[in-house]
Amino acid sequence: MAAEQFTKWSLLKMLHHSYKLHYSSIASKLSQYQSEMGSAGSKRRAERDEHGLIQTLDDHESGINCMALSSDSTVLATGSDDHSIRLWSTRATPIECLSVLSGHTDYITYIVMHKNYLISASADQTMRKWDMTTGQCIFVCTGHTSLVYRIVCIGDFLLSTSYDRTARCWDFYTGDCIRVFVGHSHGILPILFISSNQDTTENDFENEMDIYTKDILITGSQDTTAKTWSFETGECLKTFEGHIGAILCLATDPSGKILFTGSGDGTIRVWSIHRGTELRIYDQHQAAIIDILVTNKLLYSISADHTARCWVIDVGDCTRIYKGHHHSVSCILVEHGLVFTGCGDAIVRCFEARSGVIKRSFKSHALAINCIQIVDNRLFSGSVDGSLKVWDISDLKGETSQNLKPIVKSKIATTTTTTTATIRANKDNRSDIQSRIDDREYRERRALDMV
Repeated sequence: MAAEQFTKWSLLKMLHHSYKLHYSSIASKLSQYQSEMGSAGSKRRAERDEHGLIQTLDDHESGINCMALSSDSTVLATGSDDHSIRLWSTRATPIECLSVLSGHTDYITYIVMHKNYLISASADQTMRKWDMTTGQCIFVCTGHTSLVYRIVCIGDFLLSTSYDRTARCWDFYTGDCIRVFVGHSHGILPILFISSNQDTTENDFENEMDIYTKDILITGSQDTTAKTWSFETGECLKTFEGHIGAILCLATDPSGKILFTGSGDGTIRVWSIHRGTELRIYDQHQAAIIDILVTNKLLYSISADHTARCWVIDVGDCTRIYKGHHHSVSCILVEHGLVFTGCGDAIVRCFEARSGVIKRSFKSHALAINCIQIVDNRLFSGSVDGSLKVWDISDLKGETSQNLKPIVKSKIATTTTTTTATIRANKDNRSDIQSRIDDREYRERRALDMV
């Protein structure tokens, strides 16, 4: 295994050097693409094309990394490498940019919306809270010493993770740092919050363990472990050990008792949160797990092995493989009996969830897809090429059974994605140097692969 990791690391370094040599070629091809597609402002089309494309919006000056939807789904936010966040009307025809939120000094890694506010995380080591009605920045959260990777909003509090090896809790109204969670030896990536409101009446053991009836956090790290923390005290309660690669994504079952960890080692491990014991391993993927989604008794996973999979949680069986991708699968939505995937090959695909059959491929982007969202009969896709595209999917929904209800919406599309962040901070402040994961090189390799 050590030799294999060394080989992969050497390959990354080689590709990194190769990217620098070919950067001018990449820039030239992007420029040519933008000229062909029309780069002056937002491109609006009166009718959908053969792939369902109805509008291209290229207001961002660089790649789109992440998306978020308002609670009523009327506003879509996109975060970009150009250091800005843009707000878009989702139900207008044509779609229009409502406002631009500017202030960050490096690329946007993640965004969340809560009521009339938007919170953004950036590689500039800060978080910002914005009033979406005025476009004004209310406050800036400072304290992290490296890229801020993820944010979770839980009412009166904000939670964040960073490559500086810490997670932090902030006051939602003032931006003050309330608590720092310290214990991981490398950068912290995904984070979950589990409320004490979760039902524990079925298990006397859990009731007796009073510490577990309180609010807890779960973090995943490049140090290959996940940890549970007391939200009240900041104490580390359990450490989940077993993976041999960075933990890139987390999910829980609906009851909040079972933890799923997806790793760069290509496996998904299933744990009892309260006991800290490993229950099962899903090991059929052949490369890193990019993200996982749980809905009822099913788990969906996407991977760098060019596939998405569906698993039955109770027994761990893989019941469906969604094939046809030509690169890492970067984001996923599951809705109305359909599975939508964004891929590094610049294509968004729609599969029938039950059969795994591809129903449509959405082709128009020039580079990797980073994030997708669905509002009513429209699919939104954001790409490394800097464009936001709008697709008509009304006929796809019409083909599904009327009895099928929406299964789940990705917490990425969120996604996020988990693999879009890069590090531009000083190496002295970077905690990922020894973890054998360098997001800058991943993104440069992806850009090289796509031209």
